[in-house]
Amino acid sequence: MIRGKSVLVTGSTSGIGLGIVRAFAAEGANVTLNGFGDPGAVEQQRRGIEETFGVAAAYSAADVTKPDQIAEMISGAENTFGAIDVLVNNAGIQFVAEVEDFPVEKWDAVIATNLSAAFHTCRCAVPGMKRRGWGRIINIASAHGLVASAGKAAYVAAKHGLIGLTKVVAIETADHNITCNAICPGWVMTPLVAGQVETRAHATGKPFDEAKREFVAEKQPMARYTTPEDIGALAVFLAGDAAGTITGASYSIDGGWTAQ
Repeated sequence: MIRGKSVLVTGSTSGIGLGIVRAFAAEGANVTLNGFGDPGAVEQQRRGIEETFGVAAAYSAADVTKPDQIAEMISGAENTFGAIDVLVNNAGIQFVAEVEDFPVEKWDAVIATNLSAAFHTCRCAVPGMKRRGWGRIINIASAHGLVASAGKAAYVAAKHGLIGLTKVVAIETADHNITCNAICPGWVMTPLVAGQVETRAHATGKPFDEAKREFVAEKQPMARYTTPEDIGALAVFLAGDAAGTITGASYSIDGGWTAQ
C-alpha cells in the first residue's frame, strides 16, 4: 500500500521528478519535493499537489551536491512525516564534450549530482528504513547506465555507477524488507533533453520538431519519447507490494534502445 507513505524525490520541481511526485501523490502518498526553481513557481507546484491529490506536500531546497544539506533534507522529511518510506534519487545534470575537452569542473558537477548525491541520500535514509523494517529506494539511472554514447563521459560514468550502487544497496538491505532498484529511461522530453534538441536544431538549421524526431530515432527503434508519467507509474509499481522481492534490478523504459 502506498497510501499514507512518505516519499522523497530529489530533482522533482520539473520533468521526470515532478512526474514521479505526482504519481505517488495520486496514490495517496505524502511527498517531499526537492530542487531548484523560482520560489513562487515551486510553491505553486507544491500547493497544487496538495489541493489536487489531498495529500501533504513539503519542499526542500537542499543542494544535492552538498552532503550536509542532504542530511538536513532527510532529517527534515523524517521529522515532518515521521519517516521516509520511499526515496527516489532523480536529480541529474548533463554536459556534452569529448573527453579531452571535458572541463574538470563539469565532470565534478555531474558526478556529484548524478551519483554522489544518491550515495549520500541512501547513507542517511537507510538507517531509518532499517529501524522501521520497510523501505523502497528507486534510483533514476538511464539507458546510459547500460550503454554509452560519445561525448557523455561524466553522465555515462555516473549512471553506470548509479546502477552499481543500486546493486550494493539492494544486497546490503535485502533482509530488512527494503528494496533498491533502478529505472533506466531512454529519451524523455524533459528540459534537459529539450536543450540538447535545441542545440542540434540550431547547429543543423532544422526545425525543432524535425530535430526532435531525428534525435529519438538515432537510438530507439520505437520513435517515441517516454513520458514522466510513464516513469512515475513504474516507480509506483516498484514501491508496491507486488514488487516486494524485486531488488537490485534495472528496468529499461527506453523504446528498445538497449535491446539492440
